[in-house]
This record gives sequence, C-alpha cells and structure tokens, in this order.
Amino acid sequence: MNKGELVEAVLGSKAGLESKASAEKATNAVLDAIKKGLKKDKKVQLVGFGTFSVKKRAARKVRNPQTGETMKVKAKRVVHFKPGKALNDSI
Repeated sequence: MNKGELVEAVLGSKAGLESKASAEKATNAVLDAIKKGLKKDKKVQLVGFGTFSVKKRAARKVRNPQTGETMKVKAKRVVHFKPGKALNDSI
C-alpha cells in the first residue's frame, strides 16, 4: 500500500470524509503528528497498533562488495517501529 492507496482507504472508511482532498488532509495530519512526536518525545505509542521510536545507530565500517573497499558510515538516528500485540494478531 502506498500513500495514495492509504488516502483512498481513509476516504472509504467510516471516518465520514466526503472528498479525496479531505481524506488526504487527514492522512497528512496524522503523518505530521507522528513526525512531530518523534522529534519532540522520541516516541509515539499507538495502543493496539504499535510504537514508533528513535534509536541511535552507531558508526561502523562497511565493505563495498563490488570493489572490496572499506568505508566508514557515520552514526545516525533512525526510526524504529515495534508492532503492538493487536496488530501482530491481526496478521
């Protein structure tokens, strides 16, 4: 499912939205709220769905498989998602 399909699913849901534009605004609002929550609190927990969190990935050395050259990759922060029990059970 891509973002366009998600917007269509929101439009077709029981949310009571009347147009594709309003469904897209609602979807964008939820995604923006998750981004802001991760920036501010480093964690967004949606009970029954899962938890988004920010984790640190350490600097490391990697090898280019084509050339065999060793390169350094800088440390960075990445988004991690841990699904909730209800989500796991539904799959």
